Amino acid sequence: MRLDSYVDMHADAPIMASIDPALLSLVSQTCVCRRVQRASRTVGKRFDEAVRPLGLNNWQFTMLMALTRTAAPTVNQLAADLAMDRTTVTKNLRPLERRGLLEIRADEKDGRVRRIVLTETGRTLLADAIERWKVVNQQVAAGLSPETLAALMTGLEALATE
Repeated sequence: MRLDSYVDMHADAPIMASIDPALLSLVSQTCVCRRVQRASRTVGKRFDEAVRPLGLNNWQFTMLMALTRTAAPTVNQLAADLAMDRTTVTKNLRPLERRGLLEIRADEKDGRVRRIVLTETGRTLLADAIERWKVVNQQVAAGLSPETLAALMTGLEALATE
């Protein structure tokens, strides 16, 4: 149900009476956050379905992929790359570590620093996941014109680097 329809149905409710219906309609129609979140959930479900047979979800796939962009990143580096807080990253690394997909090792120069490394098992699983990712990514991209896809990628990157 659209927010403006909800507002019309509940216009007599005290909270709705105190908010300008035109403002509610404007927010409903122009909220970037809501649209990005909705698209993320919709697309994320498709990627979840693709990698679920491998015992992964799309966030775990994303984390494993992030480990390929920087050689043995620290938790802080990985958190920055994923735009997540350190605690959330650490929590999400644990199941991957328990499965033997990655190892958290002491840095060779500074033993206080912990580095995250994909294991051979992790690389093998990631290769399988990438094959599944390719299929879904192509399906998602096929729903957009090349121009729209390019604009979307540029726009999302701009939002992510603000």
